[in-house]
Amino acid sequence: MINGVKIIELPNIKDPRGNLSFFENHSQIPFEIKKTYWIYGAQVREIIENHAFKESHEFIVALYGSFDIILNNGEKEQKFSLNKPYSGLFVPNLIWRRIENFSNNSLALVVSSKEYESNDYIMDFDQFKRVKYEIEQ
Repeated sequence: MINGVKIIELPNIKDPRGNLSFFENHSQIPFEIKKTYWIYGAQVREIIENHAFKESHEFIVALYGSFDIILNNGEKEQKFSLNKPYSGLFVPNLIWRRIENFSNNSLALVVSSKEYESNDYIMDFDQFKRVKYEIEQ
């Protein structure tokens, strides 16, 4: 397991009328939410979101359908398949990620610990490894 990464099970309240799940700052996810976005309309087997963050942490949920998240800490890689709207993946900063293998009509919800800042993104894997090494020294 890559350090800091974890699957977080969310409340799953079942009712004959429909099910309900939720998350709250610090109750289920370990940061205050500063940004929320969603990914939809991705082509099946498309690869998107190929980057890392210097500071931002994220929590990702497959609200509908499924997709894979491939994480790399610069030394090892791990794959997570998300397909339940009551379970999400916490991805801390300084972890390279890509999202791929979207099912038809899938919907990914992502919440972040930081508002958008272009200088927080690391878009090149070799640069990611250098930045990670420098920060950890």
